[in-house]
Amino acid sequence: MARRCAAMLLPLLMLAALPAAAQRESSVPPLLFRDGVPTLAPLVDRVMPSVVSVSVVHSAPQEQNPLLRDPVFRRFFQPDDKGQRPALAAGSGVIVDAANGYVLTNAHVVANAQRIRVTLSDRRTLDARLVGADRISDIAVLRIAAERLTALPLGDSDTIKVGDYVVAIGNPFGIGQTVTAGIVSGLSRSGLAEGRLENFIQTDAPINPGNSGGALIDLHGRLVGINSAIIGPSGGNVGIGFAVPTNIAHAVMGQLVSSGKVRYARLGVGVTDLIGDNRGTEGVNVTRVEPGSGADRAGLRNGDIIVAVDGRPVRSAADLRSRVALAPVDSTVKVDVLRNDRSMTFDVRLSGL
Repeated sequence: MARRCAAMLLPLLMLAALPAAAQRESSVPPLLFRDGVPTLAPLVDRVMPSVVSVSVVHSAPQEQNPLLRDPVFRRFFQPDDKGQRPALAAGSGVIVDAANGYVLTNAHVVANAQRIRVTLSDRRTLDARLVGADRISDIAVLRIAAERLTALPLGDSDTIKVGDYVVAIGNPFGIGQTVTAGIVSGLSRSGLAEGRLENFIQTDAPINPGNSGGALIDLHGRLVGINSAIIGPSGGNVGIGFAVPTNIAHAVMGQLVSSGKVRYARLGVGVTDLIGDNRGTEGVNVTRVEPGSGADRAGLRNGDIIVAVDGRPVRSAADLRSRVALAPVDSTVKVDVLRNDRSMTFDVRLSGL
């Protein structure tokens, strides 16, 4: 146990050893100390009021409800004459707009909800209205009417790197707000569910059932992801969790708030991740250009390597899909490509799915 604690403290101690000037130059926030020991407590105290617990009441057939297999939740179910059981599901959410009372969470947290209740860190419990939910991105927006709300500032999820320290806050198993810490262990993860928009941030900060919809923050206290999924043989944490990047969640939220639904855009190309490129190029390989699409009209070809969209580097096929999908339909984006080692830029008009 002592060795484990020492191993967990070592990264913080290494950061603390950096001179203040070096910490500023490397964009590492100066660590705070209590009794000579580095601590994340001041950061947690600042952001905790922005993270909420979400309780959802819905009806589901007994054989289809996974919570019936969990002894923690089984006691909440009572059978009725129709074979339906009122289900109480626990999740999390993040206040991102205090003035309007908007809360981000996962679409799967509020699926088939009959009633949604939000509990704040100060123990106020409020009814929440579902503004909109999008299954493809697994993002939903709730609205609550309350004073003295605290919103979490949004970070730019495109700037995070593997190895960055992150903190996850949520309501695992419905036991109450819980804080865990770790690093970003992977980026642009996809393939978890068919038919979804996936460009997940992978983290080893422990998240469990009930953390869904909660906050993944950086050490500046900015929201960089909405915790969404885990990989685990028993449904528990094994050190691999996934969060929807803030840039995706925020773009989806904008459409849900304005129209209650999300329209996805398309470039009109088939792409694969770039593997084994000995030039060190980062991007995706174009394997197909759909005839008559915006990409076709702009002049993209099979074999082109897309390296950036609107000046932002493209990391992977999942990254490109999410970046394009959430751009406004009928808008024009600048696509930077490499063609036979020559840099080229195309203006591509996006169509709707």
